[in-house]
Amino acid sequence: MLEVNGLTTKYGSISALRDVSLSVGVGEVVGLIGPNGAGKTTLLGSIAGLLTPSSGSVAFLDDDATGVAPDKLLKAGLALVPEHRRIFVDLTVAENLRIGGITLPKAERPEQLDAVADLFPVLRTKWDTQAGFLSGGEAQQLAIARALMSKPKLLMMDEPSLGLSPLLVDMVFDLIGTLRDQGRTILVVEQNATRMLAVSDRAYVLRSGQVVADGTGQELLDRTDLFDTFVGGGTP
Repeated sequence: MLEVNGLTTKYGSISALRDVSLSVGVGEVVGLIGPNGAGKTTLLGSIAGLLTPSSGSVAFLDDDATGVAPDKLLKAGLALVPEHRRIFVDLTVAENLRIGGITLPKAERPEQLDAVADLFPVLRTKWDTQAGFLSGGEAQQLAIARALMSKPKLLMMDEPSLGLSPLLVDMVFDLIGTLRDQGRTILVVEQNATRMLAVSDRAYVLRSGQVVADGTGQELLDRTDLFDTFVGGGTP
């Protein structure tokens, strides 16, 4: 579904990504882990059309997606839940969700709204609440639900558990597991490496803008050298 080959993205003269290659197959949950500053968010931004790569290519559904505008990629089926959520705080929960479904034919929007709300029951109770008054966990659920409103073929999430309490972190990973069981295709940047690897079919480790390890989630969990050498977060 997604093929990234030799991607390099620069900020001025500094290469934030250097010759990064990865793939995501249909129905896979793929994790991206690594220390702060590794280039994980830059990679998602480069895939989603928010940043223009200096070299390399991105293919989505066998079409060249390198540097394609985010709105065109969204229509094609690629949705991003950005870091720090970036919901519309002055709009209600329902209005945020309806904006998320703007690319769908009008006839499909009510059914999709119900389907998404079924995944996030708490949002039904906050339907007319201004999004700026939601708790951190509720806001994260809204950000994910808004992305799902477009019926994405590939859902990308950037640090979905960031800043949440342990209970809400459990909720996020339970949700990823539910989406995986539904056959969704997901690419997730996550700082909580052990939890991410536990739900990943495959994963890549980024460090200093490069892929330094990859394998199944279990293979990477079993690597005793990985966390100290590549992730920098202690042993799992």
